[in-house]
Amino acid sequence: MTLSIRTIEVHAEGEPGRVVLDADRWVQGDTIEERFAFCRDNLDHLRHLLLHEPRGYPASCAVLVLPATRPEVDAGIVVLEQGGFTPMSGSNTMCAVTGMLDAGIIEMVEPTTTVTLETAVGPVTAQARCENGRVVDVTVTNVPAFVVDLDRPLHVPGLGEIPVDVVFGGQFFVQVRAQDLGIELRRDNARLLLDLGMRIKAAALTDIEVRHPLNPEIDAVGLVMIYADPPAPGAPGRNTVILPGALDRSPCGTGTCGRMAARVARGQLEIGGEFVHESILGTRFIGRPLDATEVAGIPAIVPSITGRAFITGRAEWVLDPNDPFPTGYTLPDFWP
Repeated sequence: MTLSIRTIEVHAEGEPGRVVLDADRWVQGDTIEERFAFCRDNLDHLRHLLLHEPRGYPASCAVLVLPATRPEVDAGIVVLEQGGFTPMSGSNTMCAVTGMLDAGIIEMVEPTTTVTLETAVGPVTAQARCENGRVVDVTVTNVPAFVVDLDRPLHVPGLGEIPVDVVFGGQFFVQVRAQDLGIELRRDNARLLLDLGMRIKAAALTDIEVRHPLNPEIDAVGLVMIYADPPAPGAPGRNTVILPGALDRSPCGTGTCGRMAARVARGQLEIGGEFVHESILGTRFIGRPLDATEVAGIPAIVPSITGRAFITGRAEWVLDPNDPFPTGYTLPDFWP
C-alpha cells in the first residue's frame, strides 16, 4: 500500500519548514512529552523519509502537528531536524502556525489570531498578525530561556581553547563569537562556518554535560551558533546556526532566545528591550526579553521572537511500497 503524507510547505525568514498536518496516525502517547519520546524512539525512518533525498535536502526541517492533549492548548508540535527530533524551534513554530491557519485547521481571525501550542519543553503562545486572509508575521512567546555557563573554555581539536556560552532557548546551544574563530559571518564563508560548527559541536558533545531541570530527557547540546555582537547600540546582531550538513537559513528562533538570555545575564540587554538578530541571508527576527523568571531556581527570561513565514507550496508526498529507498538516502557529495 502506498504511503501518502500531506504537507504545507513554508519558510520562515528563509528556513524551510515542512508542516505535516496528518501526523497523529503515527504518534502514540498521552502527553506531549510521551509523544516526543515516541517520535524519537520509533519514527526516525519518517524523519529520514521527509528530510533526506529525494524529498528533502540538507537544510530541510519539518514539524508534526498533533492533536492537543490538554484543553487549554490548540495543538501539539514535534520538530524534525537533520540531527534528530528536537523539542522546540522558533522558525518551525512560525511555519506550523502559518500552515495551520492556511489549511483552516485553526480559524484565522483578523487582525490577530492567538494559537497556543504544547511542546516537550512546555507551552508556547504564538500571535499571528493577519491581513486579507494571509499571515503577515508571527510572534512566538517561547518557553523560558536561561544560561548554563558563560565564556566556558572548550578545547576544540585544531582550534585550541575557545570561550563558549552554553544556553537553553528551547534546546541547548553552544554559542561562539565569530571573532574568537577569526572568521566573518558572510555567505562566501558558509562552507568554512559549517566545518567549524561541526567541529565545535563534536567537542561540546564530548566535554559539556547539560540536562533540562524539568525534562531530564533533554540532555545534550543540540546546536552550535556562531555570532557577532551588534557593532553599535541598537544595531542588529548577526549569527549562523550550524545544523548537521547545512547552515540555518533563518536567524534561528531558539538560538535567538538563548542569545538574549546570555545578553541579559551580561547586562547587554534589558528586560523589555529589543534585540534584532540577522541570519546569514540578512533576514531578521525581532527578539524581546519580556520578563524575568526562573526554571527550577535558575534565573531565566521569558523571550519572544517575531518573524515572517511564507507559504511556498502544498504537497502530497508518497512512498511506493516497491521504492528501494524507503527512508530516503544521502550521498557525501553535498551531505557532510
